[in-house]
Amino acid sequence: MSGAPGNQEDRLVEAAAAYRRNAVSNRSGFSVGAAIEDGNGRIWGGCNVENSTYGLTVCAERVAIWKALSEGIRSFRAVAVVTGADEPTPPCGACRQILWEFAGDVPVVMATEGGKRKRLQLAALFPEPFDF
Repeated sequence: MSGAPGNQEDRLVEAAAAYRRNAVSNRSGFSVGAAIEDGNGRIWGGCNVENSTYGLTVCAERVAIWKALSEGIRSFRAVAVVTGADEPTPPCGACRQILWEFAGDVPVVMATEGGKRKRLQLAALFPEPFDF
């Protein structure tokens, strides 16, 4: 991550936690917030939005990156994911694929509302991505 890693990481986690408050998760009760930093340091965020069919549910990570992509952003530095779980929760497989395809091997900071954090490169979470 750019600049002072601790400060920027804190900023990214705080943004993801704020977006988590907007989650629509009345079915699962598992609210997720995500924030992705673009190449210019701007943060784009998202939350999970559930639907009664579940198949139409969208994860926070995908909402965040799609918001940035829809505004023409094509370069990313890092992503943060915040949940209310006891332990840091990684992105799901579909989100790992989307992140890999559009953001590459970025740092992924997984955090809990309780303050626990884990930081890994995306390649460590997704060692054999579908890539062409």
